Parts: sequence; C-alpha cells; structure tokens
Amino acid sequence: MPTPKFNKFKQYFNRQKPSIQEIVREPTAGGIVYRRDKNNQVEILLIQDAKDRWTIPKGHIEEGETAQQTAKREIGEEAGLKKVEVLGWLGKIHFRYRRVDKLVLMTTQIYLVKALGDTNAIKKEDWMNDIRWFSFHDALDEIEYEDIGKLMLLAMKKIRQENL
Repeated sequence: MPTPKFNKFKQYFNRQKPSIQEIVREPTAGGIVYRRDKNNQVEILLIQDAKDRWTIPKGHIEEGETAQQTAKREIGEEAGLKKVEVLGWLGKIHFRYRRVDKLVLMTTQIYLVKALGDTNAIKKEDWMNDIRWFSFHDALDEIEYEDIGKLMLLAMKKIRQENL
C-alpha cells in the first residue's frame, strides 16, 4: 500500500493567522420591521446578504446619530422604506468576528419598527441577494442569527399584547 502524500496537504493546516493587534468596537442599530397583510397577519421584512444569510436591516451608527435614528436610516437605505414608525427598543445583540489582525466587537441595538405607506415598494441594495416579506413563522425559520430570532419572538409578543 503506497504511503499517503501528507506534505501536499500540510499547506492547508499550517496557515498562520496574524495575531490580533487591535480590538475595535462597532456600534450598530437596526430594526425588526413588520406590517400586516390583507388578512391582518404579521409579516416580517428580511434581507438576504451576499453570503445567503437572512437577517434584518441594520448598519453602523454614524457620528452625531442616535441608535434609533440609525435604525430608521438603515431601513430606508437597505429596504427603500422611508415611512416607518419606531415603536420601541427590543434589546441588543453582540457579535464578534475577526477582520485580519483586528477583533471586531459589534453591539447592535434592535428596535421594533412598523412599516407604513406602500410596503410593497421594497427594493434591495446591490450587495444583497434578496429582500422579502415573510410570514412571522417563516421569518423565524429563515433568520440566520439565533439572537435576532429571540428578539423576533419578543417583538411578536409586544405586537400581540399591545395590539399594534
């Protein structure tokens, strides 16, 4: 039996990542955007990123902007929905990931947001693969991030309890 050629495969296992040189904090904000369909059922807006992950509209907080202002701006930019009403803060989620030699600590403030006006006039940005309204249960199945899923459950509880 011939000896396996391990040297050919070593190149894949000996890759060294550069050590972390800096920790970067990135505050972001976004919203769980909902509307009611013709049968008065709740629908949730999700966007599909370039890596095919379904998530909510969110983005970086710009200088001089509050988290709530950022959530509204990002929903407008990412979904084309300019007429929205922020109904309340749902919570925050934490992500961390590596960007070459930096450790990025991202904190995202999440708001409950009601879409107003022509909610069918959504449009995706170039970097997105898709944007679409989902029934609440389908959205919960599709959402990529568990922490956002938990806040979606909290959002639905709030919508029901407060008859929003």
